[in-house]
Amino acid sequence: MFKSTWSAAVVAGAMFAAGFGARGFVGGEALQAQGSTRVFEMRTYTAGPGKFDALQKRFRDHTLRIFERHGMQSIGYWVPADPPNSENTLVYIIAHKDRETAKKNWADFNADPEWQKVRKESMAPDGVSLTTKVESVFLNPADYSPIK
Repeated sequence: MFKSTWSAAVVAGAMFAAGFGARGFVGGEALQAQGSTRVFEMRTYTAGPGKFDALQKRFRDHTLRIFERHGMQSIGYWVPADPPNSENTLVYIIAHKDRETAKKNWADFNADPEWQKVRKESMAPDGVSLTTKVESVFLNPADYSPIK
């Protein structure tokens, strides 16, 4: 019960914050004019023990910039407010032109030589991935959503 309630709260909070955050980045009129095929992707990363700081550093120093290069628009990044999830969980929302573009964006991102290098370096010295779980949910804005 807690997990589904927490997930629903994260989705609701993230979408609320994304609506206001994106207006600051793009401007209300531009968001409305982008068409109805634009999709948002909410991703939740659970870091392995002792890996959360390294995961956040990788996003802060590299990932956002590489996302941008591959057409992924960052909407917002959040850490849950309360333990235990505040100690190992990163939630973020990115936007893609449409679902097909999202597939291409991820393929290009994963093939990017800089990303491959950064990922490998961030896993040093033990070679273990920073995350133990990655969840992805594609979201379509409701017709009454302030962000589209």
